[in-house]
Amino acid sequence: LGAQLAVPAGHGLFELYAAAPKASLLTAFFGVLWGVGGLTFGLSMRYLGVALGQSIALGTCAGLGTVMGPVLLNLFFPELGALSALTASVIIGVVVTLIGIAIIGVAGGMKSASLSEEEKKEAVKDFNFPKGLAIALLAGFMSGCFNVGLEFGKDLNFGELTHPMFRTLPATLLVTIGGLLTNAVYCIYQNIRNKTFSDYRQGSVWANNLLFCALAGLLWYSQFFGLSLGRSFFEAGSAMDTLAFCILMALNVTFSNVWGIILKEWKGCSRKTIIVLITGIAVLILSSFLPELI
Repeated sequence: LGAQLAVPAGHGLFELYAAAPKASLLTAFFGVLWGVGGLTFGLSMRYLGVALGQSIALGTCAGLGTVMGPVLLNLFFPELGALSALTASVIIGVVVTLIGIAIIGVAGGMKSASLSEEEKKEAVKDFNFPKGLAIALLAGFMSGCFNVGLEFGKDLNFGELTHPMFRTLPATLLVTIGGLLTNAVYCIYQNIRNKTFSDYRQGSVWANNLLFCALAGLLWYSQFFGLSLGRSFFEAGSAMDTLAFCILMALNVTFSNVWGIILKEWKGCSRKTIIVLITGIAVLILSSFLPELI
């Protein structure tokens, strides 16, 4: 439905994708890799909690996703000159983002060292900082492929016939289809491995599961719909346009930590640990707007 907003009357999505098959396939391929990031993203929250897991994973995603897009686009389509988007201000923004991740990682290490095993399990049942950190970094790296996919598909629209607010939505569809394939294959694999196909016969949970899965999908897609709307207000190719995905991830980190506080995941931590955490969050947010301040 979102992608159709980018299609003018008398045209169709398949016509658009068929006109640029290489770009369309690569966009979907990076969606498959993003799907891997989504799978490991869930594990990062299992071992680190919502606040710390999302902070590290999304911070990594913000930094690497911003840089990988132009770099890989230049590798496949050098004639586009995509590397020109990586200006000094953008690089500084990414470096500061990585500093923010490191600070939050320090807060996580302080939390791990200060809490007893019982307190850790009370806040996050399966808390494991070293294992969770490795998974969160992998999740962030692979999740950054979403923005790479958008970079490869940024010209998948009808130009002046498509409203600027909707121009990235056909690419968003391809990326999310790639993510769907990854998750569907993994889900079926787990069903076979654990012999759990019979779970689908439990009619009593269908209404609840469908409702909350649909709500999660709607909310998750809305962030990328909002990303498309927001980018239309920036000059194409500008530093802020390049960092738009980074801004989205920084806000994700901010609100995930608000939820972490609400869910009492940092309960029992020292004041010093909380100050370090808040400092890391502030640095992440600053990194997104730094190009406009330089």
